[in-house]
Amino acid sequence: MKHWIALAGIVLLGVVAIVVSERRKVDTEASPAAVLYLIADTEHELTRMPVRFTRMSDAEEIQAGDEIARQYLTSQPRQKSQEYALIEGYLARVGAQLAAHAHRKLPYRFHYIPEKYFVNAFAVPGGHVFVGEGLLALMDSEDELASVIGHEIEHIDHYHCAERVQQEQALRKIPLGELVALPIEIFEAGYSKDQELEADREGTRLAVQTGYSASGAIRMFETFQRLYEEYESHARTPEEELSNLAQQILSGYFRSHPLPKERIAQIQQMMASEGWSVHAERDLAVGFIFWTSRAEEAFTSHRYAQAQQIALRSLQMRPDQQRALWILGRAQFAQADFGDAAASLRKALAIDSPDAQLIREYALALAAADRKGAAAEFHRWMESLKDGGSDQLKVPIAGLALLAGDTTDARNAAALARARIGEEWAPQWLGELGAWYYMAGDYATALELLNDALQQRPGDPRISTVRAWVQIQNRTLADALQGLDSVYGSDSVTPDTTMARAVAQWLAHERTAAMANFSTGTSKRPEWKDPRWVKALYSPVVVEAVGEMQDEQQRREKAARR
Repeated sequence: MKHWIALAGIVLLGVVAIVVSERRKVDTEASPAAVLYLIADTEHELTRMPVRFTRMSDAEEIQAGDEIARQYLTSQPRQKSQEYALIEGYLARVGAQLAAHAHRKLPYRFHYIPEKYFVNAFAVPGGHVFVGEGLLALMDSEDELASVIGHEIEHIDHYHCAERVQQEQALRKIPLGELVALPIEIFEAGYSKDQELEADREGTRLAVQTGYSASGAIRMFETFQRLYEEYESHARTPEEELSNLAQQILSGYFRSHPLPKERIAQIQQMMASEGWSVHAERDLAVGFIFWTSRAEEAFTSHRYAQAQQIALRSLQMRPDQQRALWILGRAQFAQADFGDAAASLRKALAIDSPDAQLIREYALALAAADRKGAAAEFHRWMESLKDGGSDQLKVPIAGLALLAGDTTDARNAAALARARIGEEWAPQWLGELGAWYYMAGDYATALELLNDALQQRPGDPRISTVRAWVQIQNRTLADALQGLDSVYGSDSVTPDTTMARAVAQWLAHERTAAMANFSTGTSKRPEWKDPRWVKALYSPVVVEAVGEMQDEQQRREKAARR
């Protein structure tokens, strides 16, 4: 008999769940989840009932929320960069437009959380709304942002946040004035299914009333659906590694929010019943910041063509970005598009005060594109500088002149550096001049300068690597390997150091070790697989050896496939 009673109870719950679903007019797949949601929501409503009769005043809510927000912001020290200020100001502007249509007239404030993997937004009582960098990075329209901010405003507007505080007060049995110590996680975690769907409905309504398209909410949920599907199926390729990390963070989000398909269905029904027209969405005004970050990630991962494409998209939104232009120039250089790289880097130099590293990269791109004409082009750029340049330009000028056959500037720069032994910049100058002499094919002078630099700065990995290239060209392979071995354990060792060892070992007929280092070097810097890139920057012996190792690698890979 007890079994029949239990079964009847379950069936009754199922019927009630179906009726409730029909009343909500939300299309969702039939599953036991409907019953579970009903039970959870019923329990939640029972805990809410006393709160509704003893609701805190707006003044109490604002006071509690201000202190919770203050403590949270104080515990999260952040550098207030120009980008941070730009994004937070943008959130404030969009949020203020939406808040003007809210029912409760509270002092709404909007905060940016610059954490790359914080894929969430949340609200605290009294009017504070927080939006994470990870969530903003998923958007490409202001309408999507409006749907998110509107959702969070409605959690406040409909007392969800305030009731959460009072529930915690009841559970912890502590006075209201001591609730400022509540962990922020209780607001990040989400609410009941009913409350989340209510915030979706009313938040989208708020966005539409403010002039945004409801399609922004649809597209935001479609993005969540795609991430949910990835989370369910798990990433299968290395290229999906970043998305896989987002899945790990979103796993908590999916556990505490209705499924994206259900949220999409609800908004689509509202659009139909309310007669909302779909119109063009507005661009996310700060989207270029996130596109530039994606470009940098792609470049760091050696996906140079993708980095170039993303950087160009970012620059279409805002052309005056030095960082995006620098990434674009580097990506073009890595693909041996030296002329385009030089043009991009020159644009970057025109935006802000010249950076020494950017200047060096611009000079190198000019040299790789046109050795004979690079010096004249560099001088034309210098003429655009208000102060006519500074000491940091002396070495690039000297190096480019060397490639054009004029040694005067290089000799003068070397003499100055030798006369100022003990100065921090002197060995760096000598090392850079040695690298330019190497590119110019004067290996004797290059070796002399590099040895002088290493006497002042022993064990410097970069200078030691350039000296190894000179020694390899001179076929003094034992000296090259000895110098490389002395710095190989350093944290500053670059893929070029690994490749120098590979070339020296190959020429010394240490073929097994050479191929192992060649594989490592090309995996960390794929440019070495491009003969155009190698030929533009390295000596004939190196070009020949790298070509032979690439042929050998292909032969071995082909043999392994048989």
